[in-house]
Amino acid sequence: MTRISDTLKKKEFSKEDIITLLSLSSEADIQALYVEASAVKAEHVGRKVYYRGLIEYSNICKKNCYYCGIRADSKAVGRYRMSEEEVIEAALAAHKYNYGSIVIQSGEREDSDFIACINRMVRTIKQKTDGALGITLSVGEQREDVYREFFESGAHRFLLRIETTNPELYKRLHPEDHSYDSRVECLKRLQRAGYQTGTGVMIGLPFQTMEDLAADLLFFKEMSIDMVGMGPYIEHETTPLYTYSDQLMSKKERFELALRMIAVLRIMMKDINIAAATALQAIDPVGREKALKVGANIIMPNLTPTKYRPDYTLYEDKPCLDEDADKCRGCLDARITGAGDKIGYGEWGDSKHFAARQAK
Repeated sequence: MTRISDTLKKKEFSKEDIITLLSLSSEADIQALYVEASAVKAEHVGRKVYYRGLIEYSNICKKNCYYCGIRADSKAVGRYRMSEEEVIEAALAAHKYNYGSIVIQSGEREDSDFIACINRMVRTIKQKTDGALGITLSVGEQREDVYREFFESGAHRFLLRIETTNPELYKRLHPEDHSYDSRVECLKRLQRAGYQTGTGVMIGLPFQTMEDLAADLLFFKEMSIDMVGMGPYIEHETTPLYTYSDQLMSKKERFELALRMIAVLRIMMKDINIAAATALQAIDPVGREKALKVGANIIMPNLTPTKYRPDYTLYEDKPCLDEDADKCRGCLDARITGAGDKIGYGEWGDSKHFAARQAK
């Protein structure tokens, strides 16, 4: 029996087991990992993929993360904020397309105007769709009472990416006024407020080790996270972290490592939702489909009006910048069915892990 077979049969992975799986180089061993992850996905969450129509509401951000193309100090990006009417129109388009859910995403702000606007849009979307459209927010760190306001308005999922769970690496990716502990505390606030709580990390960062990535996966499990969105780190030339581009593994290596991360996480956390990140497609034209085959079950088609998309480039080579929602929908439908999955039209696709967590 091979070492990979022994490892995959374990009920729980140690940190050393995870490092072994992430470091696989034999094609036969990698395929064994993928086959196991695909089987776990089929058994525990099914072969159904759920859409989350993505609306990139605003690129105005108060944060200065060293890796991000819309960081507050960047002068290379034109700032925008969609009108509430435009956001609602995009949400209604998702409803018309029979997507079960949307994601409203933006740069991070905590001012009262921003908070009030998010609440109004969420309430209006719920009212105009008779509560049928699920709403995920990805709008950054907030006070616990604000998270509860958003929840009471009708949002029920929240994505707050931590990017790395190594506090020292976190410091190297952010200015001094960014706190790793605050980020973790916000995830706990979200869980207390009743959200299906999501987070994620970048894979292939400068200074990042396999030990860091293994710790990231263990963090998701220890925190009992309900949904994960993670993908390869792709540098942006206007950011401070671009200085270290010569230290990066190749994009192909980052892509393949991201697939192994998805596969290992699916085996570790069998009933969570895992997104096939758009960054995968930025490296490989069928990157998201490959992610679906190894454990992912969420796709986020972009519903942002095309006039805004070039200014919401968190990383270089972001795909689908000029592809309208209708064209994107037809393309994705074909890609997903081609990958052997079916689409959960009209379904929220809530995390089974969340339901189990709530039942305890």
